[in-house]
Amino acid sequence: ILKQMSSIEKSSNIVWHECSVSKPDRQNLLQQKGCVIWITGLSGSGKSTLACALSRSLHCRGKLTYVLDGDNLRHGLNRDLSFGADDRAENIRRVGEVAKLFADAGVICIASLISPYRKDRDACRALLPKGDFIEVFMDVPLQLCEARDPKGLYKLARAGKIKGTLYIVCFTGIDDPYERPLHCEIVLQQKP
Repeated sequence: ILKQMSSIEKSSNIVWHECSVSKPDRQNLLQQKGCVIWITGLSGSGKSTLACALSRSLHCRGKLTYVLDGDNLRHGLNRDLSFGADDRAENIRRVGEVAKLFADAGVICIASLISPYRKDRDACRALLPKGDFIEVFMDVPLQLCEARDPKGLYKLARAGKIKGTLYIVCFTGIDDPYERPLHCEIVLQQKP
């Protein structure tokens, strides 16, 4: 029943309140265009590393950025979500909404999440005006991600120590699919 309730829109008579300070006003103040750079790929593909390096590079150029890292968000905002398909979709939906708010504030928001399902990434893209969502696909083969295994998760998944636990139902790339983007703006490919 809780799952059914969570999929039903609970706010029905709510109107968006516009303030006198607009998105263009904020962008003019910051001298930058707010947008979302959405980095997606398998665990161990380098998403967080790229996100932090990009944030540092833009910061050094006088740009205001904020990184929304999937692991970090699961410590707070999304701590109540599992890794089943429905909760993964809700995880991505929440991050997409937060990223949209950052972009509206004029910030360059860098979201770094596995976000394995194409429909969820596409739904986040649809939240923003055309050109304000830049999808970056870390095209790194599973074998290479598994060899890197910075968190030891692939080893645990292969040993059957992740599947079916309270927090993780499926592990992307092992027993849950990763759906490659069809029309992303940037592909960063690494060969094995």
